[in-house]
Amino acid sequence: MSSSTTFSGRDSHKRVTTKTNPGFLERLSDTAGGTFVGVGLFFLSIHILFTNEGRALRTASSLDEGLAQVVSLETSASLDLQNDNRLVHLSAPLHTSKPLHDPNYNVAVQAVKLKREVEMYQWVEYQESRDYQENGETKTETTYTYNTEWKTELINSRSFDKEIGHQNPSAMAVESVTVVAPQVQVGPFTLSQGLVEKINNFQTLSLKDLNSYKSDPFFTISDDYFYHTRQPKRPEVGDVRVQFFFAGTSGDTISVVAKQKGEKLLPFKTKSGDVLEILYLDDLSAEEVFAKEQQSNSMKTWGLRAAGWALMFLAIQLTMRIIYTLVDWVPILRDLVSVGLKIFALCVSSSLSLLTIAAGWFFYRPLMAAALGALAFLPMLLARSKLPAKKEL
Repeated sequence: MSSSTTFSGRDSHKRVTTKTNPGFLERLSDTAGGTFVGVGLFFLSIHILFTNEGRALRTASSLDEGLAQVVSLETSASLDLQNDNRLVHLSAPLHTSKPLHDPNYNVAVQAVKLKREVEMYQWVEYQESRDYQENGETKTETTYTYNTEWKTELINSRSFDKEIGHQNPSAMAVESVTVVAPQVQVGPFTLSQGLVEKINNFQTLSLKDLNSYKSDPFFTISDDYFYHTRQPKRPEVGDVRVQFFFAGTSGDTISVVAKQKGEKLLPFKTKSGDVLEILYLDDLSAEEVFAKEQQSNSMKTWGLRAAGWALMFLAIQLTMRIIYTLVDWVPILRDLVSVGLKIFALCVSSSLSLLTIAAGWFFYRPLMAAALGALAFLPMLLARSKLPAKKEL
């Protein structure tokens, strides 16, 4: 393998690498490796499809169970210990005892979470490649382009194709951090850690009223950012800017479904095997909360079904790729085999996905499993019906 570099601009250059086209045995060896990967992906897709159905049915049953026994509490009601260990629903304003603050920037807000997000002005490398054939060899032309941007993550310039003139600092002067209120209450109850983690409606903290930093030699405030530079509009590599976000403003109304345990709201274990610990940043009835959870469960189920099918389709293609390699030296036959393998993978992955889903339903709803099992053979029957009938002699 050889390479050559061409400079096409101050912050852009091209590199061309050349390698000899692999022989038949080398291509066959590479394809065999892909076959093993395909087999692994195939069993992974089976696992995803099968376990997803059990998870979906268990979650749906748990939500039905929860809705049947949930007790809705009045917002103004005092603590009722008769509801101990029961599943309760409550819609009430959030409350935190103390404001959250960042002493380094003298920022404070009465909220559940305060996030400090730090960005540094750094060099970023972009690359775009294209392959082409020339003189019986495969050549790869890669264009490297460099630009300066604000980034929250530290970019290692040592991995750049051309580090000279594009060096980034090895560390940030300020770190990103999220502060969480030690105690969050809704009505007379204290929220569990799991419920607090669900409060993520982050909003940008406005810095318009912070006039105390106008003459500070270390900061410059512009567009709700603290800039560690005197020229925010003309930053240099290594300059840092800081922005703050907050979530769960004290006084915002939320809806919670969880187990009452004294003055705490904790996870509730259902007989179906799931844990109910639900929070929405809105004023919702118990019925509306469970309806949203059922909708979310349905979307997750169909998303995992689609992912499982796509993974199986890819796995079958990789497994059957060796057939394509055996005939890729004949252009016409190669194209026909390629189309045929895609159709084969589509039909088989669709049928096997339906069969796997049916198997997942078998222990819960046998009739539905039987219907899906019958439907699983439809793609194969359709593919078979497209084949020309044999002529009788």
